[in-house]
Amino acid sequence: MQVLQVQLEVRPDPAEVGRARRWARARLTGAGVGVDEPLAETLILLVSELVTNAVVHTGRPAVLRLVLPLAAEPATVRLEVADTSDRAPVPRCADGDETGGRGLALVDGLADRWGWSPDGAGKRIWCELDRCPEPHAATVSYGGSVSAYEGLAYEAV
Repeated sequence: MQVLQVQLEVRPDPAEVGRARRWARARLTGAGVGVDEPLAETLILLVSELVTNAVVHTGRPAVLRLVLPLAAEPATVRLEVADTSDRAPVPRCADGDETGGRGLALVDGLADRWGWSPDGAGKRIWCELDRCPEPHAATVSYGGSVSAYEGLAYEAV
């Protein structure tokens, strides 16, 4: 299977988060991932969370990497953010009124897998999403008319 590996250098500036989202969205489109696919929206949210963490918690430049399959078959999409801080990411339990502290919990809940590892003088935080083909509506016919609702086929009797 062919993959596209791309990267973006991110400055330690909160405005970079929006730029990273736009960049990632364009790369997804270029790799054949539709903007309306659930995978695309989830990946963009994960980009936002991991780049925000790098920008806010390290105050240093980072590198965003995407590894994207070039076919619509089942495959894994990988997102990595590498920075030069050796501080390990620490998941927090945010209080209900806190405005931050939920990023890694979101990553944990949305990604199929995630983790981190030391990388030179810094670290690399990664997550993966499994891309599955869209399910097709099954059509069952017992002689009546068949209708589809939300991707599920049923027979009107």
